[in-house]
Amino acid sequence: MVRLQVLRACCVFLFVLSGCAETQFFAHATKEIQERAGLNGQAGSSVYKVGKPYSINGVWYYPKVDYEYTETGIASWYGPNFHGKKTANGEIFDMNRVSAAHRTLPMPSIVRVTNLNNGRALVIRVNDRGPFAHGRIIDLSRRAAQLLGFERAGTAPVRVEILAEESRQIALNATTRRRGPEPKRPDAAPTVSVTSSTLPAPQGTKTAKPPSEKFKVAPVENAKEKSGRSKPVLATVDEQVTIKPVSADPKIYVQAGAFSQFQNAHKVRAVLKQLGPTKITQIDRNKRPLFRVRIGPLSNVSEADQVLASVIKAGYPDAATVIE
Repeated sequence: MVRLQVLRACCVFLFVLSGCAETQFFAHATKEIQERAGLNGQAGSSVYKVGKPYSINGVWYYPKVDYEYTETGIASWYGPNFHGKKTANGEIFDMNRVSAAHRTLPMPSIVRVTNLNNGRALVIRVNDRGPFAHGRIIDLSRRAAQLLGFERAGTAPVRVEILAEESRQIALNATTRRRGPEPKRPDAAPTVSVTSSTLPAPQGTKTAKPPSEKFKVAPVENAKEKSGRSKPVLATVDEQVTIKPVSADPKIYVQAGAFSQFQNAHKVRAVLKQLGPTKITQIDRNKRPLFRVRIGPLSNVSEADQVLASVIKAGYPDAATVIE
């Protein structure tokens, strides 16, 4: 009898263990499915962030809100090594969806990226930090690179422009979410009905004649308010490629720096002219002249990378690849 009870107890214990193991396996499998589907990051953990200054390989980057941002340079793309991992703002990176990484723009921001080789343009959502290789200004997901036509090449000269209204809307929505729901409005004060009666006109005054039946006044609710400002049409991240006018032959340069004094620019040019055709160009910024020292035009991205590395090694760490 005792042996039978012990045997029953062992069977119950083994059944409980089996149930626990199956529960743990099911929970693990569910979590894995959620992570693959992007439910843990993209739907629930996404945050709006600008971020503090940070350093990568000795180079400092300063994130900021800049609704006038526009820049030309070289784009690259990233994919399998980061697929399924968290982005810098907590989402799950999916290389088969349109997204991008930028070093300083708020996350998320909405930008338009135009391939200067073929004119293809795409509205893209920035939700990650990068690229940190010299000579690159933006990293796109593999899907974005496919749509812009440079997946096989790996890189492309691009123009990146922030879409100000769309990016402001994202920031506003994020601020509203952080504040939480609006507080309940207090009930209106009770109203008291008021009665009125017509009084006779004072002695010695004249009363106006009532208007004729033909005279009509349009009710206030039917009068349409005229607004001189229409609502802007906001762009959406929908994988729709548009074609923008671009130069037939975009030129690649390496810019060593921009200087307020021509003498300083001339000294830099003297140091770097052995690396290739070096020139000084003047632009006006805030009604003040600025002198840019550039090497080029260069024949391709590979040559630009080599020249950029040499310029940085010569003591100009802020040098960058630019497109005109």
